[in-house]
Amino acid sequence: MTTRILFLCTGNRARSQMAEGLARSLAAPGVEVASAGTHPDVRGIHSLAIEMLREKGIDASAHRSKHVDELKGEFDFVITLCDSAAQECPMYPARRARLHWGLTDPAVAGGDPAQQRAIFREVCNEIERRLRAWMAAEGLMKQM
Repeated sequence: MTTRILFLCTGNRARSQMAEGLARSLAAPGVEVASAGTHPDVRGIHSLAIEMLREKGIDASAHRSKHVDELKGEFDFVITLCDSAAQECPMYPARRARLHWGLTDPAVAGGDPAQQRAIFREVCNEIERRLRAWMAAEGLMKQM
């Protein structure tokens, strides 16, 4: 039986995209992973989100920002990654559990390019850390 995971964010531009890519790379067979936004960003996926995933050997170049309404069916787990999405989608159905991981939005980080890259890397690493712990506890990780 398939286990479905949805990562929700406002713009579906950075955090939820990195979570989707990382979770897919860690997931056991039979785990389906998606991400979406409550207000998808028309600019698409942030280039630094794609870069951070590429550094981890994950190709996200075909990912696109999607609205939550585009996704069909129910999800076993719904994980919100920003406070706005958690407030806008308080009743988005989850068959097993809803989780909230409020993370800094790296896409709005100011500073020079090196500082922006550092913030993206920090958020990406935090998402990976949380995913590894959570997916292992839920039995959703592939055997390494």
